[in-house]
Amino acid sequence: MEKKTKLTISGGIAKKSFKNIDKAKNIGKNSVIIEKQTGKFTSRGGSFKSSPSKIKNNFSSNKGTFGKPNYIPKSPPLTSDFERRKLAEQRATKRLKEENDNKNKKSIKSNTKKRELKLTVSRALSDQIEARERSLASVKRARQKENRSLTKEEVQENLKPVKRDINIPEVITVRELANRMAEQSSNIIKHMFGMGVTVTINQNLAADTAEYLVKEFGHNPIREEKAEEIIQKIKASRTENLMNRPPIITVMGHVDHGKTSVLDVLRSANVVSGEFGGITQHIGAYQIDHLSNKLTFIDTPGHAAFTEMRARGSKLTDIVVLVVAADDGVKPQTIESIKHAKAANVPIVVAINKCDLPEADPQKIKNQLLEHELIAEDLSGDTLMVEISAKTKLNLDKLIDSIILQAEILDLKTDFESKATGVVLESKIDIGRGPVATIIVTTGTLKKGDFFVSGLKWGKIRAIINDKGKNIDEALPSSPVEILGINGAARAGDDFIVLDNEKEAKTLSVNRAQESKDGKNPLTFATQESAFSNKSTEELNLIIKSDVHGSSEAIKNAISQIKHDEVKPKIILADIGMVTETDVTLAKASNAVLIAFNVKPSKEAKKLAENEKINISSYNIIYEVLDFVKNRMSGLLTPDVEEKVIGTAQILEIFKVSGAGKVAGSKVTDGEINSNSDVRVIRDGSIVFTGKVGSLFREKNQVKQVNNGQECGIALKDYMDFKKNDTIEAFSVTSKERTI
Repeated sequence: MEKKTKLTISGGIAKKSFKNIDKAKNIGKNSVIIEKQTGKFTSRGGSFKSSPSKIKNNFSSNKGTFGKPNYIPKSPPLTSDFERRKLAEQRATKRLKEENDNKNKKSIKSNTKKRELKLTVSRALSDQIEARERSLASVKRARQKENRSLTKEEVQENLKPVKRDINIPEVITVRELANRMAEQSSNIIKHMFGMGVTVTINQNLAADTAEYLVKEFGHNPIREEKAEEIIQKIKASRTENLMNRPPIITVMGHVDHGKTSVLDVLRSANVVSGEFGGITQHIGAYQIDHLSNKLTFIDTPGHAAFTEMRARGSKLTDIVVLVVAADDGVKPQTIESIKHAKAANVPIVVAINKCDLPEADPQKIKNQLLEHELIAEDLSGDTLMVEISAKTKLNLDKLIDSIILQAEILDLKTDFESKATGVVLESKIDIGRGPVATIIVTTGTLKKGDFFVSGLKWGKIRAIINDKGKNIDEALPSSPVEILGINGAARAGDDFIVLDNEKEAKTLSVNRAQESKDGKNPLTFATQESAFSNKSTEELNLIIKSDVHGSSEAIKNAISQIKHDEVKPKIILADIGMVTETDVTLAKASNAVLIAFNVKPSKEAKKLAENEKINISSYNIIYEVLDFVKNRMSGLLTPDVEEKVIGTAQILEIFKVSGAGKVAGSKVTDGEINSNSDVRVIRDGSIVFTGKVGSLFREKNQVKQVNNGQECGIALKDYMDFKKNDTIEAFSVTSKERTI
C-alpha cells in the first residue's frame, strides 16, 4: 500500500519554531506538518505578528548549524514564519505534481485515489493546476447528439415510402406480390383480413385483387402482357418489305383415293411403297420446281382418325387440292376435307383421280360435289376441276397450271428479311439426333444458330435439313424443313418464332409454360347423373408410344371416341419415341396395356417386359390399334347372364329318411326337375334358399328326371328346413360374352 499523501494546514496563527521546521525535514516525504500558531490576528489581511523574542531564539539555536564550513545553503535564510510556511507548501505541491505526472505516464487507468485529485487549498494556490479532460464516451455522445440534430431532416426524407412499379401477371401468390412490393407478407395478409378475406402466404391472387393491393400499399401496378400477346406483337411487326413467296398447297381427300400417288408423280419419288397398308399416317411436306415456280406440298392422311392433321394442314395452307377417285365418289373424309377448307377460307382445286379406269365417271363426281357448293367451271361455277390419272400421268401439267393460276390470283407475299416465323407440322424423337421438328417457314428467313420458341419448348437451331435430306444454312419462306436443336418434342400445330437471343427465348418459353399450367383446371365436377349412379365404371389403362406426335394425337382422339357405359379407356401416357424401361415400369405399376405404334422397344425395355411378363403390342396401322383396344375393353365387360326356369314343384309332405335326412314329398306342377338342376326354395313369395338338388326319388328309386304331373321326393344339398306348401323352382343359367 502506498502511503497516502497528507497535506494538513493548521488553522489560526501560530508561532513557528525551529524545532518544528527541523521535524518537518526529518519526517516522511509524504507528510507535511504545519503547527497551529497561537496568537491573535493583527489585521484582516492575514498577516502574522510573531514575538521578536521567539524568532530571535529560533535563529540563535541554529547558529551552530549555519556556521558549519561544508554546508551550502540551498535557499536564502527565511526571515519570517510566513516565508517558511510558504516554502513548505511549495515543496509539498511540487512533490505532489511530480508524483502525479509519473503515475499518468505509467498508466492512464492506474488505480488513482479520488483524494489525490481533489482540489485542496495548496493546489488551488499553485498556478500549475491542469484542467481535467473529457472522457471518450462523453465526446462520442456529444458527437452523436450533434449528428442526430444535423441529419434529422435527411432521415425523415429517407423514411418516406418508395413508390415502385409492380408488374402483375394473371395469377400471383401473396409471397411473390410482397417480394415485388418489398413489403412484409404479414402486412398483406393482415390487410386482407381487414377486408374480410382469409388468405395464406401461398394463396394465389387474381390480377384484379393484386392490382387493388398494390394501389393500397402506395405502388404503381403494371399489368404484365401474356406470352401470346407478346408473340402476336412480334408476328405483326414482321410484315414489311413484302415479296412474292411460293404457295403452300395441302393435298386432302378420302383414304386410298391416290393423294400420295399424285404427289409421287409430281416429285418423281416413290413414297407409297414405304407406307403400311397403303395408308399415309404422317404429314409429309415436299417442295417441287415447275418452270422456275416453286410449289410446297403438304400430304395429309385420309384416314378417319387423322382429323386433327387435316385441320392443321388446312389452317396452314394457301390452296387445298381435293383428290377424289373417279370410280369411288365423294366419301366421308372428302366431305370433312371440304368443311376444313371452307372453315379456313381457303380456295379448293379438285383433282378427279383414276380417270384411266374403265368404271371412272368424272361427271358423277362433279354432280356429287354440287351438294357441297363446289361448282365446276363448265357448270358456270368458280371451282377449278381437273381430270387426272396419277398412273398414266394424265393432265398433271394442267393440274399444276391450275394451282399456279390460283396462287397468282391470291398474290401471296411475305417479308424475306425479318426473323423467321413458322408452323410445326410434325415432331418426333430420332435415335441419335434427338427431338426433330418438321416446320414450314411462313415469314422471314430461318438461319442456322437462331434462337427460337415453339409452343412450350425452345432451342437453338443446330441443323436445317430440307425435304431432300440435305443440310442447308438457311431456309426461305414456304420452305418445309426439319430442324435439330429443340429442347424437347414440340407439339404438332405449334407456332415457331425466332427471337433475338437465348434469354428472350427461355423467358418466353417459361412464361408460356406457367400460363398453360395456371390455365388448367384439375378439378372434375360430378354431374347429377354420375354423382347418383350406382354403377362403378371399369377403366382400361393405356400407354401409347408412337413415332411422331401427329400419330399419337390421332390415336388418342380415336380411342376417346370409344364410348361405353360400363368400361372406358384411360390414356395414362401418350408420347413419342421408342418404348423405354420407364414405360414398362409404369405399365406394371398401373396395370396398363402398352401399345407401340411404328416404334420398337429398346433392348433393356424388351428384357424388362419379358421378366415382368408385360406384353408390348406393336402395330403399324391405326385401325388395328383401335380394334385391339376395343377387344381389351370387351374383356372387362361383365358377361350377359340369362336365367331360364325349367320346372316348379309344390311340397306336399315332409319325410325323414335314414341316410338321406329330410326329403320333401313334392308334386311337379310345371316343366321338369333334373337331378343336377339349380333350385331355389320360395316361401310366401320370398326366396329362402338357393342351391342344388341333392337327389331325386321316384317310388323309392333314385331317378335323374321327374316330369310334369308326377310326384317325387326331393333332397337338397345343405338344406333341410323346408316346410309344407313351399315351392321348389328349378332354373338354368347361361352366360354370354359381350363386345363393344
